[in-house]
Amino acid sequence: MSRPLVISDCDEVLLHMVGPFREWLGEAHGISFDLSGGNFMGALTHAQTGEVVAANDIWPLLKSFFDDEMHRQYPIAGATGALAELSAHADIVVLTNIGDDLREARTRQLADHGMHYRVFGNHGPKGPPLKAILDEYAPSRAIFIDDLAQHHGSVAEVAPDVTRLHFCGEPEVARHIACAHEAGHAHARIDDWASALPWLLEQLGAGDGR
Repeated sequence: MSRPLVISDCDEVLLHMVGPFREWLGEAHGISFDLSGGNFMGALTHAQTGEVVAANDIWPLLKSFFDDEMHRQYPIAGATGALAELSAHADIVVLTNIGDDLREARTRQLADHGMHYRVFGNHGPKGPPLKAILDEYAPSRAIFIDDLAQHHGSVAEVAPDVTRLHFCGEPEVARHIACAHEAGHAHARIDDWASALPWLLEQLGAGDGR
């Protein structure tokens, strides 16, 4: 009989991204990154002038960060231990919206933090690639974890039987993003691993969730 499968996002679920990105923007580009307004596209400003960074300049900055600066990222509190415990009950893979050219780098990055799991790269909605993963693994049950509501909507549409946890471990981001649970596209919203782990174990049928 096939094992259950946990399919997790990476940035702001397993590893912090916003903080390291902000640090690098300031050091390398003289750009301030302030999410207090809740709008990512208006959050980047040139520190000397206060001018908002043009929208078409943001993606190249993100790409440069992921190409060369992923070593700055560090684990969300509790992520490494939680996945280790989950791995006793399920297979674990990471579905992350970075290009396939960075898949090996992300695999090494996670391994450096004690997370030795297979990585799938993607661009865009996560429903279709998740369905391909399900077709390959044919798990007895599956759980999807992601920090962005739109990906839960995509998975709910393509694979409605998958259990979906909306999780964002970066408080600076969590308070601004739409909630997939409130929208009816996720089965729960939990933003810390200490609380998420018992819930996930319960979904996997692993005893009393402790």
